[in-house]
Amino acid sequence: DKVVYHGKLGSQGERATRVRAISRSICEALQRLDLMAEVDLVAHLAKADLLSDMVGEFPELQGTMGAYYARHDGMSDSVAEAIEDHYKPRFAGDSLPRGEVGLVVALADKLETLTGLFGIGQRPTGDKDPFALRRNALGVIRILVERALPIPLDLLLDAAFKAFPEGMLGSAHTDLSIFIFERLAGWLREQGSSVQEIDAVLARNSLSIDLVPRQLAAVRAFNALPEASSLAAANKRIANILKKSDAVAAASIDEALLVEVAERNLNDALNWVRPLADSHFARGAYEASLRELAALKAPVDLFFEQVMVNAEDPALRANRLALLAQLHASMNRIADLSRLAS
Repeated sequence: DKVVYHGKLGSQGERATRVRAISRSICEALQRLDLMAEVDLVAHLAKADLLSDMVGEFPELQGTMGAYYARHDGMSDSVAEAIEDHYKPRFAGDSLPRGEVGLVVALADKLETLTGLFGIGQRPTGDKDPFALRRNALGVIRILVERALPIPLDLLLDAAFKAFPEGMLGSAHTDLSIFIFERLAGWLREQGSSVQEIDAVLARNSLSIDLVPRQLAAVRAFNALPEASSLAAANKRIANILKKSDAVAAASIDEALLVEVAERNLNDALNWVRPLADSHFARGAYEASLRELAALKAPVDLFFEQVMVNAEDPALRANRLALLAQLHASMNRIADLSRLAS
């Protein structure tokens, strides 16, 4: 409590209290209340070795010495291991924490750092990143992705901001979320994904970072299909029509108003494909879900060849817009496929 962490963010003791609060929220989000007691103990002790002369002389031993001190004081190996691991990953390519307790505290520690420093305006600029916020953001990303933790980012950030006293931080929730997703996009490019594929996935996924790898794999498989290019272009065209249309789409499709053969065919195809795609989606089989869309290529192409969407009859126009709106929704559950159009 007597050691200053940052002039605007209080002491190391206050920081540890915030990490404990965030750690508890993560356990609740994961529905792992069985971890709560040990997580809370580790979060409480994780920074204790910063007061030792050993870490004072050799700062690179922080965490490592904490593990030795914990074992010396009779703590369990899992507690000692988590204290050592809560700094991980320390650098690009570093391993993640070995156990669940260390993983939770590591995530909480990084979120506390990011939230606090963003909240007081200490954001990276250009090449300058004195508080290693880019590294901390990448640590959050890797933990969520590589351990497939199903916690939406907004829930994590809400928990982190609530851990700080009211009025201590400025409004930085949105900026921090954007920063983390920018780091995610950069990391995915380094993993070999194309800019188009990343844009397509991140345009639809604003919360669940743990799902991104499977979504990307699905988009990559879809993009290799012979129907992909045509469907992506059609998707882009549909988005533009819906955006620019002055008319309002009907709430539902009236099949009696489907007067053209091509629009009836498209409606029939959509009614056939959508339940299959939705079933795969519900199981998390994103690649199979997108693959079902290939069957829509021919009816979509025929629709645009033979049907005038903006018909003079308001009822026909609203009905056709409703058909396109349902088609657009079905095609873009996993990724914004229009981003794949060249």
